[in-house]
Amino acid sequence: MKCAILVFPGLNRDRDMVAALVHLTGHRPQLIWHTETKIPPVDLLIIPGGFSYGDYLRPGAIAARSPILEEVKKHSAAGRLVMGICNGFQILTEAKLLPGTLMRNASLKFVCRKVQLEAVNTNTAFTGAFLPRQPFSCPVAHHDGNYFADSPTLANLHEGDQIAFRYAGDTNPNGSVDNIAGILNRQKNVLGLMPHPENLVEPAHGGTDGARLFHSILEALA
Repeated sequence: MKCAILVFPGLNRDRDMVAALVHLTGHRPQLIWHTETKIPPVDLLIIPGGFSYGDYLRPGAIAARSPILEEVKKHSAAGRLVMGICNGFQILTEAKLLPGTLMRNASLKFVCRKVQLEAVNTNTAFTGAFLPRQPFSCPVAHHDGNYFADSPTLANLHEGDQIAFRYAGDTNPNGSVDNIAGILNRQKNVLGLMPHPENLVEPAHGGTDGARLFHSILEALA
């Protein structure tokens, strides 16, 4: 699996993602600085978490207007996989590659802890290794992870089976509508996810539940 990670000023989870991918695939991903003008022909493009441009204006707002995002749109339009985690999810919504928006946490506080998730649609390249509705652990670390979509958009997400992950039980850390933790585009090749599966992929992390997302992608591309 050939992977690339898109890097903006202020992102801080790119090294975590590199470590996870090396551990799980044995291959080092390519890092693409935001000023580059081309994306190589990779199987998976990842926008990691952090605070691009210091979350100035809105989280992801400035990064989403970078010229490289036009290449990300071409990459996704060609059917290749794109995944945005945390700030990457915010960037994807700001760039209109995914519907809805991420708002300030309902608590108005930064949240950093493990939560329980459940896979909703397990018939995608990102979720095939999960059992439907079976809870699993995943860390979160965000201040603006409160996913919101208006009623028509939410109805479209349900109709299109575009909800990938929900917070399970009573562990919703941010007030997201419908307990949504991650969504897909209509074509199911773009995933936005607020939790950080890359931080739970080996025993030293305290568990390996996050590895299933990456195993799903590996199996889908095999």
